[in-house]
Amino acid sequence: MNLFDRIAPTEIRHRLLWEALVDVDETRVLGTGPLGERRIVPILGGTFRGGAEMEAFHGTVLPGGADRQLIRRDGAKELDALYEMEVADGTVLTIRNRVIIDETSAGPRYAMSRIEVIAPDGPWAWLSRRLIVGTLQSARPDRAAVIIRGWEMRDT
Repeated sequence: MNLFDRIAPTEIRHRLLWEALVDVDETRVLGTGPLGERRIVPILGGTFRGGAEMEAFHGTVLPGGADRQLIRRDGAKELDALYEMEVADGTVLTIRNRVIIDETSAGPRYAMSRIEVIAPDGPWAWLSRRLIVGTLQSARPDRAAVIIRGWEMRDT
């Protein structure tokens, strides 16, 4: 029996940490570079709320961030968003959300991300030590915004 058979895989679970409604400005095209078309989308602000067991985790998305986009030559989109979220207790978190979007094949749109949180010392510092996977959905036509959900990956 080999090691794969003797050592069972770790079971992976997840829990919803937050849902954010992020208001965005119009897309600005920055020109084509060696990897594809470059774009930027300013972040205007928004709100967020915590998932179950995260009731104290809510607040505002601060204006001033931006989502840098690359429309790759193969049709996929790479997004690299950097912005801040201010928790109701005054803690400011820096969020880096790197998204891959694939709408090139039939079927549902693929939009998944890895979210990094840079938190100061204090009650939310543990967020900087977690693997967070994100989803991205458009809120249009209701609002010029996106809905971002952050999921903490957990083992058993």
